[in-house]
Formats: sequence, structure tokens, C-alpha cells
Amino acid sequence: MTSSAPRRTVLAAALAAAAGVATPSAQAVDASRRPAAGTAAPTATTPDAPARRSKSLVDYHAWTTTADWTKGHAKGTVLAPGARPGIRLARPAGTSDYKDPHTGRTTRWEYATWTSPVHRLGTPATEVVASWNAHTPPGTWIAVALRGTYTDGGRTPWYVMGRWTSGDGATDIRRTSVDDQKDGKSSVSTDTFAIDNPASGLRLASYELRVTLYRKPGGTLTPTVWRLGAMGSDLPDRFEVPASAPGRVGRELVVPRYSQEIHKGQYPEYDNGGEAWCSPTSSQMIVEYWGRKPTQQQLSWVNPDYADPQVCHAARHTFDYQYEGCGNWPFNAAYAATYRDLQGVVTRLSSLTDVERLIHAGIPVITSQSFLKTELDGAGYGTAGHLMTVVGFTEAGDIIANDPAAPDNAAVRRVYKRRQFENIWLRTKRKNAEGKVVGGSGGVCYLYFPARPSAVQRRALAEVGVR
Repeated sequence: MTSSAPRRTVLAAALAAAAGVATPSAQAVDASRRPAAGTAAPTATTPDAPARRSKSLVDYHAWTTTADWTKGHAKGTVLAPGARPGIRLARPAGTSDYKDPHTGRTTRWEYATWTSPVHRLGTPATEVVASWNAHTPPGTWIAVALRGTYTDGGRTPWYVMGRWTSGDGATDIRRTSVDDQKDGKSSVSTDTFAIDNPASGLRLASYELRVTLYRKPGGTLTPTVWRLGAMGSDLPDRFEVPASAPGRVGRELVVPRYSQEIHKGQYPEYDNGGEAWCSPTSSQMIVEYWGRKPTQQQLSWVNPDYADPQVCHAARHTFDYQYEGCGNWPFNAAYAATYRDLQGVVTRLSSLTDVERLIHAGIPVITSQSFLKTELDGAGYGTAGHLMTVVGFTEAGDIIANDPAAPDNAAVRRVYKRRQFENIWLRTKRKNAEGKVVGGSGGVCYLYFPARPSAVQRRALAEVGVR
């Protein structure tokens, strides 16, 4: 089995570094496509390192409530009340022509905007990843943008963090990230804002988010945005992370098990087929854990000879036409939130203790990690970036994961050693098979949970900085 060829100039260095890693398939390209925060010259962990990462190094903030939406600046948007309040387009603020770079079509749209209050980060950040939850009927879409203020007092331009629609029909744009955004101090790589030279000491002190809602002129359909947020972080360079002690262990959630590998070669227009679908396969497992799934009508486009057509559906509807892959982090969270009363966020966690809290509350965790074959016993492969789902812990505190890189569904359940798993997930630096220093995800994860979580679930989410 082979890896995908590089597809984007900004990924060339990372993918070239990954070429020396033994990968069973192209699931290796989904996750660690850019280094985590703090990309100055790497330093080894010292005996004086803190016992665990301070939660203050990760700041997730979101706007989700009626009070939140009323605090923002609206131009043509109004509150969409209800059990799950949001915003929708009511009166167009103007019209705009958009030439879709992936279809070549130029279309006129009417739009409205909502801009958040300025959020001051608890700890100034080297990286920011936005995520959102929205309903986009056919012929509608949203664009999410970020503007920040640096610690030196300067301000970033408005960076586009994603142009999103759940569909890809004849009246839809193609969902996409935007390349070549930079100002000499920072830049955006696919879905991640990053300070270009963290060693300089420059950080992002605060940010505001703007969401633009689009529809056809004179139309009545409108996007509705229920959640808009971002995760900022300033993580240290480190190859090793302190180990956490097992706590709430001995629980395993009953999560569907799907293999990406059985989809190898299927629908190559979506990132060369299933061998690259670790992210949407993991997302689909959790969507179905919460009792949601596509309808038969939604799956009618899939070849009836293919098993688990919902995995093909997830790949198609998370595909980023600019990145040319299904591993865009916010696009996966947004996909999960297209299902009834589900929410999705992208954040970072501090340790497996945080994961234990969530598992104890019944919330599985999709984690992003990269490793050599020798660094994770029982995996049988190495990867430059891979998503899998933590579904529980053994009595000894080891990880129970649904790993979509398995050859078939029956082999998806794996038990991985706690210490090995925690380190490959949380570290920000590692060496590939050629000995070259490359990045790690620094604890990136997807969290999908009900729009109205239970009291236990709310507490667990709050403990990891999500509300």
C-alpha cells in the first residue's frame, strides 16, 4: 500500500518529510499537515518540565447562546430563536460576485454578516483554528474569517478560515480553504492561522470572528449558524510529554466500527479513495454513536456494491476542494453538526486525563497523531498524520481506540499502550524515519456532542474548556 502524492505547495515540505515514514496507506496525510504551535528550534524535554500542560495554554471560545449573538455586530442578520439559538440572513447588506475557483463559475450572491466581539486570549497564541456549526440549504453558504491583534499592537488582515456549504450540487459553491494568505507576520495553512516565527516572541493577543451568510438574490432560503468559535494555543516545542496517571478508567463506549481501508480505490475524486479517509471515517463513527446517519435518499448516489456507504458520504461532504483532501479539521466538525441536534468543535486537550473525563461522561474523542511504526505497539504502521477515535480505557488505563486504518471493520477495535499513545498525540515535535524533525498535532481533537448535553456531559465539556 502506498501514500498519496503531495497535492498542495504549502504541504510539500511536510509530505516530503513524511515520505520516509512507513505508511500502510494515505491515511497518513490527513492530520499533521503542518507543525503545531511553537515551531522555533526544538528543545528536548527537561527534568524540570511541568507535571502536565497548563490548560491556560489552550483557549477555546465560542458564541452559541442568545446573549452571545446579541453582543455581536450584525449587518443584515437576525437572531434565529429556539432551543438552539443562532443567526440567519434576514435583510441583505449587499451583493457580491464570487468566482468559484473549483468550478470556474461566477455567481452573484446577496449576503449579510455577523461579527463577534473581540475575544482576548487567556494566553497569547501562536496558532488559532476556527470551527463552526451551520445549516446551509442548497444554494446557500457561509464564509468564516478571523482578524486579530498582535502583542506588538499590529493587526492582521481579515483571514478567510473557510468557505463552507454542506452540499455540492449544481447551485452550490465548492467548500474550500484559501491558500496564500499572509502578512509577513502570520499566515494561514488550510485551516490553521499561525505566527510565522514564534521564536521572535510575537503572539496573537486577541481576535474577532466574522461570518458572512450568502444566498441567491431574492431567495428565501438562508444559512443558519448555531456555533462560531476558535481554539487558540501556545504550546512549547517538545518531543516528550509528561505522563498522566490513570484515573477514571475501565469504561468502553459502544461506538460503531468502520474501516477506511475497505474503501480503498472508491471515489478517487475525494482524496484518492478510502485509504485517505481516516478523518471522515472517524467522524462517521461518532455521528452514528449519537444515533444519527444519512438517509437512504442521501446515500442513493453511492454504488450499491460498496459496504458502509455512509463512509463514502462523509468523505464527499468533508472534502476540501483546495486542500484536495478530507482532513480539514473544521470541515469535519461542521459535517458532524449537519445532523440533527449535534454539535462539533475542534480544540486541543491537555492529557489523557481530559479524555477520561469525556469518556466517563459518554463523549468519545477523535484524536490526531503522527508516529513511526515502532512508536505505537500494535498499530502495524507509521503515519505522518492520522485520525482515530478513543472510545474507552482498559482497567489498567490503556487506550481503547477505534482505528479506521484497520483492514476491515472487525479489526477496527485496538488497545494501545497509554504512555505511547499520549506521547504521540500530545507532542509538538518528532523525528521521522529519516531523522528529520517534523511537527506533531499537539493534542488536537474533534469533539461531537448533543446540542443539549446532559448535566454530566456539560460538566465534562466545561472541564476541558468547551461550552
